[in-house]
Amino acid sequence: MAQISIDRLVLGTPLPTLLLQRHDGLDTIRNANALARDIFGTEIVDKPLFKVLRDAQIFDMLDRVFDTQTNQTCRFQRDVARSTMYYDATAIWMGPDQAVVQFTDLTDLETANQMRRDFVSNVSHELKTPLAALMGFIETLLGPARPDPVAQERFLKIMNQEAQRMNRLVSDLLSLSRVEETQRMRPTKTVCLNDILTSSLEVLQPTAQTNNVQITTQGLDQRVCILGDWDQLVQVFVNLMENAIKYGGPDNTVVLTLVGSVYEQTLRKTCAIVRVKDHGPGIDAVHLPRLAERFYRVDDHRDRKTGGTGLGLAIVKHIATRHRGRMVVQSQRGQGAEFSIILPLAAEINGELVSSS
Repeated sequence: MAQISIDRLVLGTPLPTLLLQRHDGLDTIRNANALARDIFGTEIVDKPLFKVLRDAQIFDMLDRVFDTQTNQTCRFQRDVARSTMYYDATAIWMGPDQAVVQFTDLTDLETANQMRRDFVSNVSHELKTPLAALMGFIETLLGPARPDPVAQERFLKIMNQEAQRMNRLVSDLLSLSRVEETQRMRPTKTVCLNDILTSSLEVLQPTAQTNNVQITTQGLDQRVCILGDWDQLVQVFVNLMENAIKYGGPDNTVVLTLVGSVYEQTLRKTCAIVRVKDHGPGIDAVHLPRLAERFYRVDDHRDRKTGGTGLGLAIVKHIATRHRGRMVVQSQRGQGAEFSIILPLAAEINGELVSSS
């Protein structure tokens, strides 16, 4: 194949592509398309390959290509900054001293597979503990505790708690699945945040009274409209206020604030902000970036004791994202925690309520 044709092939291919030339066992990059330059650097042409890619699998693959004069493939990974990129590399023999190497980015696929493995592992772990407890108590009730009514009552109460724990986990998993299914579907109905917050407060009154927690409100008298899913937004604020009640501690105060109109620089929109603040022990800064990860717990023992599944904030974040908003957490040890949900406002245009831009 003429050299000009090879160069056109390299520059025109839709995959990151390098043209290599081997001389005295040394592979040199003779050409690279724009996609390859984006990955490996703009000044890679005429550089030895080992200065651009330090991966033994790539070099072994190229040795096989030139030794056998056949096409070869391999999979490799590159550490870039604080992340890892995964690629399939295909080397195509072009002649005695030339080969074309194309790269297929598998990072998203590998990340999805790792998330699936982690998810299965976490769910299995979360279910294993209550299941083991239930099985142990059942064996005890069928054996030594059969004639002991006092032990039976105590064990049955614990079994009920463990069954409730599994039920909460399954319910949260189903809820998270439903939220993820609709995440790319933007809500189209107009809802008022003050009505949603009032409804959420009604749901939480019994919990607040049980824990002797007072919920004070600010700004709920204003009418603030957004495009949203009523049920999902109630779920968000019930979750956040319930967490504030539980983790803020009994005999305390939770403050719920609605800010009607603020220009949010990150979203580049005029937004409403709902803040839920407790006056509990707070959260160390090291935990804040990971709070919305599935099954992540700041205090594993405390969360299990209070009935947490480790999925609530993940659900909140997904719902906020579906509404083109975001969740922000501010906290310091000893100063409580404040969770803010920032949501774009709706604007009235031609008699219809549409998202502001």
